[in-house]
Amino acid sequence: MVEDRAYLISRVFSSSRLSESKWPYMFPEAEDSSDSKLTSGGKRAALDELQDDDLRQSKSLRLMGLSEIHGNVSSDEEQQDQEQESDSNNGNNNDGDSLINDIGRDNSISCLIRCSRSGYGSIASLNRSFRSLVKSGEIYRLRRQNQIVEHWVYFSCQLLEWVAFNPVERRWMSLPTMPSGGTFMCTDKESLAVGTDLLVLGKDDYSSHVIYRYSLLNNSWSSGMRMNSPRCLFGSASLGEIAIFAGGCDSRGKTSDSAEIYNSELQTWTTLPKMNKPRKMCSGVFMDGKFYVIGGIGGKDSKVLTCGEEFDLETKKWTEIPEMSPPRSREMPAAAEAPPLVAVVKNQLYAADHADMEVRKYDKERKKWFTLGRLPERADSVNGWGLAFRACGERLIVIGGPKSSGGGYIELNSWIPRSDQSPPQWTLLDRKHSSNFVYNCAVMGC
Repeated sequence: MVEDRAYLISRVFSSSRLSESKWPYMFPEAEDSSDSKLTSGGKRAALDELQDDDLRQSKSLRLMGLSEIHGNVSSDEEQQDQEQESDSNNGNNNDGDSLINDIGRDNSISCLIRCSRSGYGSIASLNRSFRSLVKSGEIYRLRRQNQIVEHWVYFSCQLLEWVAFNPVERRWMSLPTMPSGGTFMCTDKESLAVGTDLLVLGKDDYSSHVIYRYSLLNNSWSSGMRMNSPRCLFGSASLGEIAIFAGGCDSRGKTSDSAEIYNSELQTWTTLPKMNKPRKMCSGVFMDGKFYVIGGIGGKDSKVLTCGEEFDLETKKWTEIPEMSPPRSREMPAAAEAPPLVAVVKNQLYAADHADMEVRKYDKERKKWFTLGRLPERADSVNGWGLAFRACGERLIVIGGPKSSGGGYIELNSWIPRSDQSPPQWTLLDRKHSSNFVYNCAVMGC
C-alpha cells in the first residue's frame, strides 16, 4: 500500500507545472521552425494541457487527503498557516506532524523522498509540515541516508548568471542573479556543489578571496564562510555534505600544499594535514571513499606534475601516486592549459583529452591510462578552457560551446559508461543558445 502511494505522489508532483522554489522553466528555442510549439494553435494546446493537468492534480491530491495546490506559493503558505493556526485554536488539529494523515509520518516521508526534487516546491506549498520538511533540508538528509540521490547540472555562461539543468526531465531553470562587486564579476571564478549548496569562489578588490553561497533550500545567494587559508586555482571535489579543497595559490600568489574540508550542513572549514607536494591548477575527485588531487603545477620551476595524491579520510594521511595525471598530448606552457578534465562514475576515473578529442579511463590496478573513444563533436575549448567534463550520477556529461563570443549555442551530451569498456555512445540531452562558452560548472547531487 505504501509503495502504491509513493507511486501516486510521484506521478502527481512530477506532472506539476510549479517549478522548484517558483523558478520559471526555460525551454531552449527550437532550431527548426517545424518543431516550434509557439504558434497560436500550440499556445492554445499548451494552455488546455496545463488546465487538464491542474484538474488531474487537484483530483489526485483530494484522493490522497492533501490540500489543493494553488499558483502562488508565498500567498498559499500564509493562507495555510492562518488556516492551520485557526484549526488548532478551534481544536481541529488533525495531527499535522503526520504529513499524510492516513499513513503516518514515517510512511509519508518514505513516499516523499522518492519524489523528484523538481516537485519539492509544490510539496512545500501544501502546509507548514511539508514546508518545514523541505525548507529545513531534512528531506535531503533523509534522501542521502536512503541513497536516493538526484543529480542536476549547474553552470554559468554569463558573468553573474547561473542556470540549472535536470538531465532526467530535460528541463532548464534559472537561478537568481548573483550579488557581486565589480571586481568579483570580472575576475576568474571557481565553483563546486556540496550538499544543497553551490559555492562560487573568487577574488574581490583583486586580493581578497570571497565565497558566494547559493542555497537550494531558499533559492537565494549569501556570503559564504571564508576558508581558514583562502586560495584559488585549487583542486576540489564533494561527497555528500562534505567537500575537500587542496592546493592552489594563496593571496600572495604562493603555491600551496595545504588542504581543508568543508561541511555544508554546519558551514564550517577544518584544516587537514599538508600534502606531499604543493600544487596549483590541479583537479580533485572522490573515488572509493577517498579524495584524490590530480596533476597541476608545482615545484620551484612551476613544472607540470604528473603525479597525484590520495587522502584517506580515516587515517588522515596523504599518499603520492605516480603518473596519475592524464598524459598530455600536446606540449604547451604549463599555465596555458586547463587543469585535468577528470570525473568519476561508479568509482572509475575518466578523463577528457581536449587536444585529441578522446575519452580515457584510468586502470587502477595497472595505474595506467588507456583510450576508450571519442568526445562529442561539439566539445570545443581553448586548451581545455570552456569545456565541462563532469560526472552526473551514472552519466558522464560533456558541455561544449563556442570558442569565442558571438557563437550560437552550447550542447549537453551524456554517456553511461559500461563495464565492457565499449566506446562512448553520446546522447544529446539538449542545447541552449549562448554567446559564450562555459565559464563554470558543477553537479549537485541531493
